[in-house]
Order: sequence, then C-alpha cells, then structure tokens
Amino acid sequence: MSELHDLTAGELLDRLRAAAVSPVEAVAHYVERIARLDGRLGAFVEVTADAALARAARLEAAAPFGTLWGLPHAEKDLVARAGVPTRYGSAARIDHVPAASDELALLLDAAGAVSVGKTNTPEFGLTGYTESAVAPPARDPWDTRNGAGGSSGGAAAAVAAGLLPAAIGSDGGGSVRIPAATVGIVGLKPSRGRLPVGSGLDSPGGLVVNGPLARTVGDAALLLDALVAGAPYRHATRAAGAGPFVDAVRTDGPALRVAVTTVSPWDDDEDIRLDAAAAAAVSTAAAVLDGLGHAVAELAWRPHGYAALFRVLWRSSAARLPLTDAELARLQPITAWLVREGRALGAPELLGALSAASAFERETIAVFAPYDAVLTPALALPARPVGWFDAADPERDFAQQVRYAPYSSFVNVAGLPAIVVPVTRDAAGHPVAVQLVGRPGGEAALLRLAGQLESARGPLPHPPCW
Repeated sequence: MSELHDLTAGELLDRLRAAAVSPVEAVAHYVERIARLDGRLGAFVEVTADAALARAARLEAAAPFGTLWGLPHAEKDLVARAGVPTRYGSAARIDHVPAASDELALLLDAAGAVSVGKTNTPEFGLTGYTESAVAPPARDPWDTRNGAGGSSGGAAAAVAAGLLPAAIGSDGGGSVRIPAATVGIVGLKPSRGRLPVGSGLDSPGGLVVNGPLARTVGDAALLLDALVAGAPYRHATRAAGAGPFVDAVRTDGPALRVAVTTVSPWDDDEDIRLDAAAAAAVSTAAAVLDGLGHAVAELAWRPHGYAALFRVLWRSSAARLPLTDAELARLQPITAWLVREGRALGAPELLGALSAASAFERETIAVFAPYDAVLTPALALPARPVGWFDAADPERDFAQQVRYAPYSSFVNVAGLPAIVVPVTRDAAGHPVAVQLVGRPGGEAALLRLAGQLESARGPLPHPPCW
C-alpha cells in the first residue's frame, strides 16, 4: 500500500471521501513528516500541529463539506491566520500575530481544508528566492545546497518533498512559477480576473494573483476549481471561460496552435543566457506537442521597453508597505531599496509606467492572439545555490533575479494565464520545466497541453531521501 504522501491530492481526497483515510490520519501523517524532515528543507516557518489535529477531529465528527474536505495544506507566510504568527518573512513583523484571517485562509477553511502551518517566504514576497532574515532558507529537495526559488519557495519545497499534498501560493512576478520550476513541480498562475480571492484586480498594476502548486497537472486543476468556486465574485471584470478545469486535463479535442519562443522581454536590458538544459526542454516539449498533432510554429516576438516599466511597477508595489522609519531600518537591503525607490517615485513616472504596462498588455495579447498557447523556458538557469543572490547589493541582486527568471514577470503585466510543468531531466537527474502562456481566460487549453506533456514524460520519482 502506498504511503499517504505518495498519493496525489486528488487520490487523497478520494480516499478521504470514501472514509478509507480519516482527516486525522491524513493530518497526522503530514505533521509527522514535517517534524521529521523539514529541518533539512526550511519549507515551514510555523507548524500548528495541535490546531490542525483538533480541526481534523472536528471535521471527522461532522458531515463532509467543501471541495477540499480533510486535505492538509499550509498558508504562505504572507497570508494572515487569526492567532498564528504571520511574519511576512520580515524582522519588521517578527512579533505580528493577526486577530483576523485573510480571505484566502477563510476560503480554504470553507472548502474543508486543514491548515498545518505557514510556509517560508522572502521578505514581503518581493524576491524570486526564499532567503529571509527570520528563517532558514527554503531549499530544493533535489539538491539542498540550492535554494527553492521564490517567493512561494517554502510551499513549493514542501510539495516537492511530500510534506504537503499541494499548496496555494501567490504570484506577482513569477512567485508560483519560479519555485515550482526550481523544484520540479507544477505551478499555475491564473488569468487576471479569474479568481474571486487573489484576482489581481486589487493589486498595483494588476500583478498579484493566487495560484496552485502541485505535483501533477490534475492536482493543479483541482485546486484551481476550488479557488474559482470558493467565494462570491465581487469585481466587475472577470476572466472568460469556466470550469471545472479538472475536465480539461485529459480531454481530447481539436489540435491547438502553439508558438515557441526563447525571447524574453528583458533581452534588451540584461545579459540573458539560456542554459542548455532549459533550451533542450523547450525543444523536447515542442517536439512532443508537434507529434501529438498540434500546430507548432516559431513566434516572431521582440518586445522593447519592458524593463523600465516593470522596475517602476515593482518599486511602487514595495512603496505601499505600511512601514515606519524604524521598521524600514530593520529590512533586508533589497526590500529597503525597493521601498525607498518606490516612495521616491513621482506621479508622472508612476502613471507613465501604468500606461506603458497597459500598452504592453495589449501588444502582447495581440502578438499571442493567433495561438492557443506560447511555449517558453520556465527559467533561464538551473536552481541557484543558497547565497548566490547578492543580498548586500540590491541592484545586482535584482539583476541576478532577472537573469534567473526572465520569462515570468511579463505574464503578470499582461494578465495572462501560465503554467510550468517539468518535461525533462538534466544530467544530474533534476527535473527541467517549460512554461506555457495562454490567452486571457485560457487556462483550459494550458491544462490540456500541460497534461499531455506530463503524460509523455511519465511519472517523476520523489527527490532523493524524501
């Protein structure tokens, strides 16, 4: 019989609903694994074992409800849960214990899931790697000398190592997709306006959306369905199309049109060098999709001016953090730099960047419009060693993050859906992922294509020693 952590999230939910596994058994299994293994991984910053087991017992004593009944999960440490320390990866919030829970935590509660704690994140989620001043680094389970990416690095590491069946992260510039690609799992960023909670419509530039991290494409679709259905929609704009998205993963249908590019919007501004294994993964994915009958073609795309607009948007996002001067002095160098740079922005510069972002969104959608999906590398470089990013030099740190993950943030600016899925393994056996970017509201096509790539690849083993 398989261990519970060998099951997909969907398989575990099936067993929970069939009473073959109880919520207490499921939660106890994952709590034990976290206690035994996370010291080498740094995936968690807070484990609420007693509260999780008590909630699981309450669920067990009542009638099942919700789409995620009994499923263990954990919030990224940017999501407030009442009574649980929520530090945002920052010394400036080291003693913060919220009195109320954020909407995402309440949504997951209403779906019947069981929170077992908080996962590791960089300071205020502002970097693509997870090395804060208040917790050990989140590490890649395939090689713990390397980091897990960010900002949902703890969540991705936990899922990859079997310390959680699946997780929800947030993605403002790649924060779901970067760590998912780093540790060899599936990461899905929904369209702007797709979700009722974490829609992107209430964040600066419309960048930040919630999204699933999972070991399989099917599990990512299952979590997307739970997020879409989990709360009333309160915005005037909503992404087109509808679920259930789990039906899209294995659905046969007409051939789709897929474009391929290794161009990034940062190419004019940074020295982007694509690793050979990343390039090979794109070629493999293109060949697989072509062999399945999809129409695969090279994309002629060379965007200009992107770097300047994104730098303003990212600094303005940091400027919104409600920090006093005393708290600002406690921040890590890159966070303090982003906040100070953002606060120094004038209205003309910010409005100009928002206008440029809107133009970039329209232009990108127009270029991508003939295709159901655009295939790109997920990352330009393999997982980076812990300490590789130059935390003492914020400008260099930012540039290093761009060179690591130049294919991520433009998707947020354009408001498009994207998924990363491992398709090959490098010489050391580490999974290498590609990214598929869809049309507005085009998650179903992405899930279908990603599911086909996953099937062609075959099952991945667990990372060694986990």
